[in-house]
Amino acid sequence: MLSTLATTYDTTCPPILRLRGQNSPEPIRDGELVIRPVMTFDESSFGAEVFGVDWSRPVPEEIVNKLVKLQDKYGVIIFRKTGLDNERHIVFSRQLGNELEINPFYNGRENDRVGEPLLFDVSNIELDGTVVKQDSRRWHHSLGNALWHTDSSFHQKRSKYSILLSHGNPSEGGSWTHFADTRRAYNDLPQAKKEELEDLVVEHDLWHSRKLASPIVYGKPTSAELAAKPPAYHRLVQVAPDGRKTLYLAAHAKTILGRSFEDSQKLIWELIEWCTQPKYVFSMEWLSGGDMVWWDNRQSMHRANPYTIGMTERDVRRSTIVDDGPLAYGATVEEKLAAGWTSPLTPTS
Repeated sequence: MLSTLATTYDTTCPPILRLRGQNSPEPIRDGELVIRPVMTFDESSFGAEVFGVDWSRPVPEEIVNKLVKLQDKYGVIIFRKTGLDNERHIVFSRQLGNELEINPFYNGRENDRVGEPLLFDVSNIELDGTVVKQDSRRWHHSLGNALWHTDSSFHQKRSKYSILLSHGNPSEGGSWTHFADTRRAYNDLPQAKKEELEDLVVEHDLWHSRKLASPIVYGKPTSAELAAKPPAYHRLVQVAPDGRKTLYLAAHAKTILGRSFEDSQKLIWELIEWCTQPKYVFSMEWLSGGDMVWWDNRQSMHRANPYTIGMTERDVRRSTIVDDGPLAYGATVEEKLAAGWTSPLTPTS
């Protein structure tokens, strides 16, 4: 069943930041910042390259506030050749939220190439500097990153932003990250479908998405993995920071409360396919070390290119800023019960 519903994707290399909007957008100047939108439509925009930030020093609060407003509007912001290192990556991340996600080091901190608790090594490089070995557990764990997803939706206190920074020199044409606009996708749904989805609550499970991507290796997660990351519950339809409704969706989405697993997966993948139509998606190429992309997990999905034999090195490291908004803690107990959830503490007859 899973293999017929979950969609995997080939390595694709569309033109960098290809514009699919109705008009070719002109750069916008806001003081020292220059904004180059990626996708523009009459009612919305998605993705932007931003130039003019002086990354050689701490970013002033005034500029941070401008960037947050841009983030609320565009959902994904790209910066080129920032020159940031791990420490300054973390410093900027802390300017965007009080709490950063802690790396759980599922395979042990001693086996993590970066070894920094506030950064996630999402590269394809082993401890010894070689490209990750085919069919290793790390190879299979990373296959899930090639499915459309939202970072950390499997946490009950979810993430707000992710910031991915490139190190080294990526090979031209060899490294891409793809983004989907879940706000515009929701807006275009038929009204009857919106009404069907309005009150649904979804169980998100990290090990579910890993099983989808690698059913043999992750068909049975270890007891330590299961204990480290239980599932979380979030409303499917949410309000994005810009005030528009959006779909909070990911390959981590396992079941819809009140529905069978099979019916849940059918609807979840129907919606993922809807949100990732070409008209809602753009692809960013990593061009040089210091390139950085910052996205809002509450109003977008993303995926990496899948691992392949012969792939080039891709050294990227992610910080994750924990949500501090009104929906940060996911569905309430009352919302879950109304949606058909059975509490483990509820007595059974």
